[in-house]
Order: sequence, then C-alpha cells, then structure tokens
Amino acid sequence: MSLIDLINKKSILPDHSEALQGRKQEMEVPEKHFVKGTPMKPPFPRGLEKALFGMGCFWGVEKKFWELDGVYSTAVGYSAGLTPNPNYKEVCSGMTAHNETVLVVFNPEIMNYEQLLLTFWQEHDPTQGMRQGNDVGTQYRSGIYFFNDSQKTKANQTREKYQENLHAENLGIITTEIIDAKEFYYAEHYHQQYLAKNPNGYCGVGGTGVLLK
Repeated sequence: MSLIDLINKKSILPDHSEALQGRKQEMEVPEKHFVKGTPMKPPFPRGLEKALFGMGCFWGVEKKFWELDGVYSTAVGYSAGLTPNPNYKEVCSGMTAHNETVLVVFNPEIMNYEQLLLTFWQEHDPTQGMRQGNDVGTQYRSGIYFFNDSQKTKANQTREKYQENLHAENLGIITTEIIDAKEFYYAEHYHQQYLAKNPNGYCGVGGTGVLLK
C-alpha cells in the first residue's frame, strides 16, 4: 500500500465488520487531574455538567479547556467509535472509528455551555474533514457530542452562525459532526494533561482566525 493509499484509508471510517475487537477491561488513569487536583472520573460533585468535543490532537485541546474559569476537570479519551476500550495504537490505525476527544466537566454557575462552544469553534479549523492541520486520520475529525437536547440545539445554532462568519471570510464548509455522546473511553495515563507534564510538547491546535459573534 502506497503512502497516499494509507492516508486515504485512514480518512475513511470503518464499519462494524472492519472495526477492531477491543477488550472488556478499562484503561487505568490517575485518580486526580495533574493540574487541578480534581477527580478525573465520576462521580463528580452535584450540579456540575459534562461536555465532549473533538478538535484534533487531544493534547492541545485539553489544555484549551482546563485553562477556562469554571472548568472543574478535563480528561482525554476516545469516543464516537465502535471498538470497546481501545488503546492509542488501535485508534491511530483508523480501525476503531473513534475520535480523539476531550471530556470537560464544568460548573454552569460560572461557565455556560455557550462559552465552551466559543472555544470549540474558534480554537480549531472545523472545515478540514478527517484531519486537523498536518494530523490526518478519522481520529482528528471535528466533533461535538451532546449529552442533552439543550446542548444539541446550542451546538447546531452556533454551527449555523459560525458558518455564516466563515463564508464572510471566503472560508470553507464546516464538517463538524454533531451527534449524541457515546461511551467515553479514557486514554492512557501519559496522555492525560500531557502539555502540563511536557510543556514543550507537540500542539497542533489552531483556529481559522474567524470569531464566533
């Protein structure tokens, strides 16, 4: 298989018959957030809400969100796919259908969902399909994974508005998938809060320069 064929294959979501089998055991992750010291897994304190986004390589994306006031905790993981409890190598193969995602746990009395969507749209390029910058593959696709009807409505409303703003700047068509949040599988421990542990680490996240307004 040529390099071009390999890249093309990694940009096509597999169906159930092609997806890797996975496993029953869950990934072990640290108990506490490396930056915030808060729990990374539920149960979370009452009154907090969850959001789930895919914006490319999850290292840089997670940092964008943990820095926001009102965000209680974050974690990186794999979602919107087929393979149960995948590992990083499997996700990168393109044969799990998973996206690299960031789970955001936030306090709605301080930070509302619309503010998270502002970061989502402005901090990556949602027009690139199965890639983000030089990162190519289905695990780098743009995605909003909603937990309730209110999140679904707000995600679609902001997509329409941001598309208008992109058109005004002669930029492309949004390819973001907006679907129900499926099972979130935590990524390996070394991926969690990666850029806090490795300040000079790779971060391929970058926006279009167009604001959501």
